[in-house]
Amino acid sequence: MTSSNNSLKTQLTRFVLVGIFTAILDYSVTMLLTYFGLHRSAAKAIGWVFGTVAAYLVNARWTFGAKISGKTAISVALLYASTFAVQNVLYWLLNSPLQALGFDGLVKDTIAFVIAQGVATVTNFVIQRVFVFKSK
Repeated sequence: MTSSNNSLKTQLTRFVLVGIFTAILDYSVTMLLTYFGLHRSAAKAIGWVFGTVAAYLVNARWTFGAKISGKTAISVALLYASTFAVQNVLYWLLNSPLQALGFDGLVKDTIAFVIAQGVATVTNFVIQRVFVFKSK
């Protein structure tokens, strides 16, 4: 891997692009399952799984130039499991305050999704760059 591919700017740009793609995947699955009657928390969990698997595979290779291995998969799985919990708690906690502000339905769920996703994305990038896929 060249040093330019290892720069903070390159990795952050790629991570954000992957994040946008996988957030759209996560969001689409979440909203589709919610539309078909699955409870919003269960739908969010399933959407998260789809987005997370895609994010790990693409970020490992393209963003961080790392080989996909059992060790990195376990590290990222543990990281994503913890941010999954935080993300879902935020998504759940934001329900009532957003309703109190007059938001409902798809708009409320979208706002909650974006906030929860943002917190998870920042956390995931920092931990992956510094600890999981650190430059040699």
